[in-house]
Amino acid sequence: MTKAPRILVVEDDYAIRRGLVDALRYAAYSVVEAAHGDEGLELAVRSEYELLLLDLVLPGVEGWSILQEVRKVRPTQPVIVLTARGAEDDRVAGLRLGADDYIVKPFSVRELLARVEAVLRRSPERPSDLIYVDLPEGRVDLARREVRFHDGGRSELSEREAELLRYLVIHGKRAVSRDELLANVWRISPRGVSTRTIDMHVTRLREKLRDDPTIPQVILTVRGKGYMFASAQSS
Repeated sequence: MTKAPRILVVEDDYAIRRGLVDALRYAAYSVVEAAHGDEGLELAVRSEYELLLLDLVLPGVEGWSILQEVRKVRPTQPVIVLTARGAEDDRVAGLRLGADDYIVKPFSVRELLARVEAVLRRSPERPSDLIYVDLPEGRVDLARREVRFHDGGRSELSEREAELLRYLVIHGKRAVSRDELLANVWRISPRGVSTRTIDMHVTRLREKLRDDPTIPQVILTVRGKGYMFASAQSS
C-alpha cells in the first residue's frame, strides 16, 4: 500500500487552516499543521513531509523567512505559497525565493487540490525511495537492512539503525541534531528526553558499517550540532 503524501500547512487564520486541513485529508493526504510562524519554522526545517503550504503573513517568524530557511536546508522541497497579496511584485518575489507555486486568497478547494497534485507530480524523485548506500568498504541494502563488504563480510542492521542511516543520508548536506533524530526517526518529542540513546545507536551503527569512530568516514560527529553523513554514493 502506497503511503499517503504528507503535507505541512502553516497558516494562522483558523477558518482557512481548518478548511485546508479538512480538504486535504478528505483527498487522502496526511496533514500536519501549524498556526504560528515559530512553530511553522521548526516543523518546516526538522520534520518530514512532501509539500509545504505556507502563508506569508504569520505571527512570529514571517513566511518569507520560513521559505528562505527551507531553501537553505532543503533546496528541492516542494513549496506552495498561500497569501492574500495578489500584487505581481509579491508573486514574483515568492517565486524568486524558491516557491514552486503561488495561490492568492480566496481560492477554491478544487483549485488548491489541482495545484497540490501538479506540484507533487513534477517534483524531483524523493530521497525517501533510497535503497542503496555505498560505503568506503562496501554497500548497504536498506530494503534488506544488510551491509555487504567488498571482502565478503556481512552485517545486519536493525530496523531503527536502517532508518537512522536513511535519515542521515537523505539530509547528508547538513548536520542533523539529536533532537531532530528523536522527532523524525524515533517519532517522539525531544522535550525532556535524554539524547544518549542517539549516541548509542550511532556507535552500534558505526561498528556495523566498519566506520572507525576515531577517524569516521561515514558518520561524522559535528561538535555542538549532531551527526552528518559523509560517504560517497547513494541510490
